[in-house]
Amino acid sequence: MANPKKKHTRMRTGMRRAANWQISAPSMAVCSHCSAPTLPHQVCKECGFYDGELILPRKVKKKKDAEGGGEAPA
Repeated sequence: MANPKKKHTRMRTGMRRAANWQISAPSMAVCSHCSAPTLPHQVCKECGFYDGELILPRKVKKKKDAEGGGEAPA
């Protein structure tokens, strides 16, 4: 096996390693139910569907009574 004639500096080694390191954006898929962008193979955060099936039902917020108290006045 060949041996290097001189030592490579830490900067040169680091620059060589950094040349191959890249950050790429995650690939996005389109939800078949609501057409929102989602990560592939993940449940849609907007509608809760995955592969055409409802996996996570939406939470419905409860409305307060028109009177506001909920209790009958005595």
